[in-house]
Amino acid sequence: MKQPTTMLSSLQRAKDFEALDQQHFDVLIIGGGITGAGIALDASSRGLSNVLFEKQDFAAGTSSRSTKLIHGGLRYLKQLEIGLVREVGQERALLHRNAPHIVQPKQMLLPIIKEGSLGKTSTAFGLYVYDWLANVDDDERRTMHEKNEVMEMEPLLREDIIQAGGRYWEYQTDDARLTIEVLKTAISLGSHAFNYTEITDFLYNDDNKIIGAKIYDHIHQKAIVVYAQHIVNAAGPWVDTVRRKDDIVKGKRLHLTKGVHIVVPYNRLPLREAVYFDVQDGRMIFAIPRRKTTYIGTTDTFYPTNLSIEKPEVSLQDVEYLLKATNEMFPSTNLQIEDIVSSWVGLRPLIHEDGKSPSELSRKDEIFISSKGLISIAGGKLTGFRKMAERTIDVVVKQRYKQNKTPISTSATEDLKLSGGNFKNPEDIPNYITDLSNTYSQLQITEQQIHDLVYKYGTNTPHIIEIYQELLPKNTKLSTTQRLLLAELHYSIRHEMVTNLSDFLIRRTARLYFERETIEETYFLLLDELAKQLQWNKKQKLQYLREFEQEYQAVLSFIPQQA
Repeated sequence: MKQPTTMLSSLQRAKDFEALDQQHFDVLIIGGGITGAGIALDASSRGLSNVLFEKQDFAAGTSSRSTKLIHGGLRYLKQLEIGLVREVGQERALLHRNAPHIVQPKQMLLPIIKEGSLGKTSTAFGLYVYDWLANVDDDERRTMHEKNEVMEMEPLLREDIIQAGGRYWEYQTDDARLTIEVLKTAISLGSHAFNYTEITDFLYNDDNKIIGAKIYDHIHQKAIVVYAQHIVNAAGPWVDTVRRKDDIVKGKRLHLTKGVHIVVPYNRLPLREAVYFDVQDGRMIFAIPRRKTTYIGTTDTFYPTNLSIEKPEVSLQDVEYLLKATNEMFPSTNLQIEDIVSSWVGLRPLIHEDGKSPSELSRKDEIFISSKGLISIAGGKLTGFRKMAERTIDVVVKQRYKQNKTPISTSATEDLKLSGGNFKNPEDIPNYITDLSNTYSQLQITEQQIHDLVYKYGTNTPHIIEIYQELLPKNTKLSTTQRLLLAELHYSIRHEMVTNLSDFLIRRTARLYFERETIEETYFLLLDELAKQLQWNKKQKLQYLREFEQEYQAVLSFIPQQA
């Protein structure tokens, strides 16, 4: 089988990085989250040469710490953000079509409760408008239900306050995997991308216009200079930090808010439905079954700029807030802190507006252009990344037309299948899983294991199985599960630029969040293989082990209170 076309190889990473020194590109992108990845893809789809640099790992910031839903933002109807709801609502179905292995339909139950924020009439109307704006297919349109039907759908709900309910559809995703699949697609079209590479300074011409940047590779301790006609700052929560490298930040600025999620075993909150429910303070919270867990979130509170953006922490207050809200809606569960098996916290880079609370701030994206030419994009939602990227590169191509009459090109990403998403129809996935299971039945790989691989890697799954076969003679003492895990790791090293344990166990597979109990028995096996493949010395191996173990402990470490 032909190997996937990608340059995201950790084995070639140092050589590829050094080859960029003194190179010229049409676009240089700062930030390897979903927005930066989307910008790289859009630029490549229009034939623009581009390179992306990310200070941490790809998706290490907000793009691996969301609610992991491709959703239209039902609550934004309350704020009359009609355009935003229409745009992201329509993007949901498009993403499902282009990446069905990691963007799947999820039915949501919206209980209507006594003295809640929504009544029966307003909910019915709101869901109708939601479906209409998103141009939802008939089989995914909302339905309204009486109390007895709602309780039958979800018996764990608190019966004494339930009045009725609505059912509607969203899409569940793995945000970090979506980011890496977008990046891999961009790479296949000619983009270049590197993690753990920091912009240390900008370069300017005699007219004080930005023309390039100095970049430092934190892994191999090498520095290079790269030139570009246009430089785009898509650094998420770090947008203002990057803007300050270029000039004084004037006018609009970022307002960071914190979103915390907790994960409990499914048997402690065995929901039949994903539920979007009211909290007494007026917010709403998701409780979503996923694999053998149920995760709950999110909070929405101001995040002080004097605290760490790289490593935001979950406070005890955050946890108690989510537990209290969940126990009030599902009282028979009586969840306790001891039930939590993992957690994560993400920072939303919103646009500041005086006098508004975190929950009232718009999720719209905005583009800022400095006097020196730096293009910055901030705000927005995971769901809307493709349109954000399109608007950003629209700015670039218009600038190019003004500067040298370069023809204006349009985005070609709307119908572009993402890496791993090469299915004719999303409904073909179950048959694809069955076919792969039959094809590789002699390898003792179960259909469930194939299923789990396909819903992470899609049509790239056969490449992992080929690696499994390649490794088989060398690892006869390992179980099938362990060998498959090593095959995943090798694939991620070769094609997804995994450089350490955290890259693999958090951003590429989400195991730390949803399968933490399985990690302790395997991470030394993975560490040894990483050390072998990437030729670490003992000091490096110990460093990466310590860094992962800090992450391993952090998901269950709740600080008393953030200042």
